[in-house]
Amino acid sequence: MPPRLKLRDIAFFERPVQFARPFRFGAVTINATPQLFARVEIEVEGRGLAVGASAELLVPKWFDKRPELSPAQTVDGLRRSLEIVRGLYLAQTGFQTAFELHASCIGAQIAACAKENIPTLAAAYGPAEIDKAILDALLRAAETDFFNGMTGNIAGIDAQLSPDLKDADLTIFLGGRKPLPRVAVRHTVGLDDPIEGEGGVADGHENAGARHFKLKLSGDPASDAARLARIGKELDALGRDTKVTLDANEQYADLAALRALMDRLDREAALRPIASRLLYIEQPMPRDITRRSPLGSLAAYSFIIDEADDSYDAFPAARALGYHGISSKSCKGLYKSIVNATRAAKWSAGGETFFITGEDLTCQAGLAVQQDLALGAFIGVTHAERNGHHYVDGFGETPAGEVQAFAAAHPDLYADAGQGIRLNIHNGDLLTGSLHAVGFATSVHPDWSALRPLEQPGSLQEYLA
Repeated sequence: MPPRLKLRDIAFFERPVQFARPFRFGAVTINATPQLFARVEIEVEGRGLAVGASAELLVPKWFDKRPELSPAQTVDGLRRSLEIVRGLYLAQTGFQTAFELHASCIGAQIAACAKENIPTLAAAYGPAEIDKAILDALLRAAETDFFNGMTGNIAGIDAQLSPDLKDADLTIFLGGRKPLPRVAVRHTVGLDDPIEGEGGVADGHENAGARHFKLKLSGDPASDAARLARIGKELDALGRDTKVTLDANEQYADLAALRALMDRLDREAALRPIASRLLYIEQPMPRDITRRSPLGSLAAYSFIIDEADDSYDAFPAARALGYHGISSKSCKGLYKSIVNATRAAKWSAGGETFFITGEDLTCQAGLAVQQDLALGAFIGVTHAERNGHHYVDGFGETPAGEVQAFAAAHPDLYADAGQGIRLNIHNGDLLTGSLHAVGFATSVHPDWSALRPLEQPGSLQEYLA
């Protein structure tokens, strides 16, 4: 039987993160944003108290893209999501499994956030961060690592939130996992990133030997095609086997615009270097349009949802529309990633291919990247987008002592090659060996004394009024 626990305390902190270069995706450019840190204390039945931690960027204009809200207001929406769910989790006073606690609160969280005009994707951010920290504490109490703990279903994951599955589907999936020893980095090329020359796509200092590339799209078929043709030339110049994914971040207005891009990829010789390498296209249309737009003949291509993945029933709904994949992001919920990976495996047994991908929006060096990397390695994500090491200078404003502690505990993940300690990429891959530490993929917690408390958010209702 999985261990039962109850919460004693939840505390939130934040730290400013300055970007080393602007990152433009969709309609927004990010130069800086805070990083959230969650700290929980739990009591595990028969095992006593334990402390766990998690971290994630508070990214503006991704969880909530409404044009009437400023970037800062959308960050406040995430802060409010955290505060609402903190109250819901702490109100649960009895012993439960980690997943039962999640399942007992997620519906109330979505409903409470909706009353404050916070969309479902942003509402899920709060539980996602608390759940990771709870799992970290639970694994520490059990004196086991993430991979062994999850293979034995230490969290007690069942099918109560995914009625299309049986409990046995999840148990079989979890019990059969063999975590990957390395995960390839998928290098992001943002809309403002240089393409040619120094700092460009073929610059080894920038791409860190990556064999996979994620290319952002603007939503305009003509300008996207011209840009992709330029990127294709640079990929040819690399002289190694490479694959690409495309990500529109909801910028394609409708199926007609999307079909115009796909037609160009099919027929234009200048786009063959991209078309021949293409693995899948991510979240082309806005989430609300996605839900009411069957792909039709476009389903012959591999499309995945990301921003439209805001509930436990999102993947089955997307499958019915012609989508074959879905993204795993720990900021959307680690349990949902595991449920969706179980679905992909079960559905693929029928002969058609379904898959789950690793898409990193919010993972910085330290806790965030380690926990998300471990999740991907566990569910079988062979390559994952990694923004953190590219757009932020190493550990950013993290105190030197904390940085040194992470580097000492996880020497396969971090190294100093003369520019300070940063993510250590081995021939385009990240190694997962040191993630087999007691706890959720980390031997180290942040220096809590060096963090400031989470800012008190305003009300989105007030902003929108």
